[in-house]
Amino acid sequence: MTTTAGDGVAAEEIPPLADTSILREPPSTPRGVRTRTALVVAARTVFERDGYLEARLADVASEAGLSTGSFYTYFASKEEILHAVLDQAQSELLHPGMPRLRGDEASAAAVIEASNRAYFEAYKRNAKLMAILEQVAAIDPKFRELRRRRSRAFCDRNARSLAHLQERGLADPQLDPQQAARALSGMVGRMAYYTYVLGEERSVDELVRTATRLWVNAARIESVGG
Repeated sequence: MTTTAGDGVAAEEIPPLADTSILREPPSTPRGVRTRTALVVAARTVFERDGYLEARLADVASEAGLSTGSFYTYFASKEEILHAVLDQAQSELLHPGMPRLRGDEASAAAVIEASNRAYFEAYKRNAKLMAILEQVAAIDPKFRELRRRRSRAFCDRNARSLAHLQERGLADPQLDPQQAARALSGMVGRMAYYTYVLGEERSVDELVRTATRLWVNAARIESVGG
């Protein structure tokens, strides 16, 4: 099913975080599919529990109730199964941008608030996996480039939405939408990281309230409608 981002950008246009070119062909038998799936689920559990660097393939196999030899039937390395984990988690890691307003159905601030809430809630659900992404990006240039392209696509999406608000006279016309979206999106991302990865005590409501006020004030966004 095709999902559509708020400004009309289909989710498929967001670059994938997983490099599926390194994955083997999926197994052709139901048993093979079940075994591979069990390994991917186990790998996510072990990566999130032990960290990517400390995780051992023997532990992944054991978590799946399999031998290490069985692991190598489906995956060649820890890197490969990481990308299988990320491929499986793609839909969880997609988050909404700033939706376009349609007529006077909502205020710009309310739409930004809803988008921020969806982002923080998705990040909270996947906080352990997000921590793994930070860890791998620090050591793997290829993965870091995949992540950079994906982050850029999300920023571009928010920049288009901000430009749309400027066209409607609802945001500061002097702002460069690309730079503003990059700064504000980065701010929201770091807020989520400090809270859910580093373990600061903040409620989702508090994060949403603060991030939305900063977005609205920084871009001088005017309200319309409700």
